[in-house]
Amino acid sequence: MDKVKAMQTFVRIVEANSFSRAAESLRLPRASLTATMKNLEAFLGRQLLQRTTRKLSLTPDGAQYYAHCIEILAAIDASEQPFFGAGSTRPKGKLRIDLPSALARNVILPHIAAFHEAYPDVELGISITDRLVDMIRDGIDCAVRVGQLQDSSMIGRQIGEMRFVTCAAPSYLARHGVPKSIADLHAHRSVVHFSARTGRPFDWDFVVGDAVTRIAISGPIAVNDAGANLICALQGLGLTQAATYQVRKHLADGSLVQVLADTPPTPMPVSLLYPQGRMAAPTLAAFAGWLAALFDNDPDLALAARA
Repeated sequence: MDKVKAMQTFVRIVEANSFSRAAESLRLPRASLTATMKNLEAFLGRQLLQRTTRKLSLTPDGAQYYAHCIEILAAIDASEQPFFGAGSTRPKGKLRIDLPSALARNVILPHIAAFHEAYPDVELGISITDRLVDMIRDGIDCAVRVGQLQDSSMIGRQIGEMRFVTCAAPSYLARHGVPKSIADLHAHRSVVHFSARTGRPFDWDFVVGDAVTRIAISGPIAVNDAGANLICALQGLGLTQAATYQVRKHLADGSLVQVLADTPPTPMPVSLLYPQGRMAAPTLAAFAGWLAALFDNDPDLALAARA
């Protein structure tokens, strides 16, 4: 059995989430892939894939073996690159990335043509969602995450820091007054932003000296999307805490007014998440470097130490 070929076949099946689609992309009969997987599982003495008529999923052993395959195949690609001519070091191939919606639309996608110009041989598959995806099951090479990382099976590299502003529309402040302290917020209404994943409202955090103060907020409107939050705030429906990059132009033109500037919201880390060993792949290394530079040049997202 050709182990490298078997690994490549296994990875392609997982990434395509289908024997048929993987066979089409490899231009091989489906029966050939079925036979390869049968031989591989027999060789390892482990079931790697759970197959039903409607679903294909990795077993725990399969997920572990998949991570090893990615690392090994990336190392093979990296070792071969220098031997294929002068232009061979240019990253080439597909890269699947998952982005949170607000960052994707406001920060990353407006500059994605620059990445394509720098790396024309990299084919990007971009999914935009605010839910947590199963990166192994869904064949995602890397994902951008905001907040503290929860998945310890993945490698997280912090690439930025998202800063926030507490603000409101002038129409809201004219009706309800301007809060002078955090304690005043209990008498105000806010646009509630709740988690699309858990359904729970996000509390508001404030930096007060060397400590952090957290409060629960309430209001007549609750949304699970950062863009919707901003739209509601612009209509005077309540105070909001929004990412600085989202509201900078509205603060500049006066359609939003910052409040409680002396007690800013706590910033949140922005990280690039990827499976163990995947950074060895030239395509991912190129995207990670480009993305880090993009954040570095944005005053609202650069790491504090570099800002």
